[in-house]
Amino acid sequence: MFTGEFQHTLDEKGRVIIPAKLREGLGDVIMITRGLDRCLFIYPLEAWKKIEQKLKELPLTRSEARAFARYFFSGAAEVEIDKQGRILIPQNLREYAGIEKEVAIIGVSDRVEVWSEAAWREYTSAENLNFEAVAEKLADFVF
Repeated sequence: MFTGEFQHTLDEKGRVIIPAKLREGLGDVIMITRGLDRCLFIYPLEAWKKIEQKLKELPLTRSEARAFARYFFSGAAEVEIDKQGRILIPQNLREYAGIEKEVAIIGVSDRVEVWSEAAWREYTSAENLNFEAVAEKLADFVF
């Protein structure tokens, strides 16, 4: 399980350090793709294979299923974590997430998310995310 919030800086080559606490569960090779809310999703290969299987089971006759699978898989890249604990985020994914320099890396249970620091601050601001109201709506599922 991935947890925590970390701030890092993208280097001039588009690499970012994945915190050691998160690297332990990711392995040496990961999958990175477009996520929801304009962030990037990172999965260990084993978890990626499960998601891939679930998406294969979606009905091909549903336009929403085809659209989601296209979007999700077309943005995916297999990436190695180097000896310094860094990954190279592909340019198309940096552009999608608006990542230029400052990065927020967060653990979200079965995945790691990478956000532009500014987008993360905006997303978690009191005006945009009323945690108590969301918790109340999801109480039957969560607590």
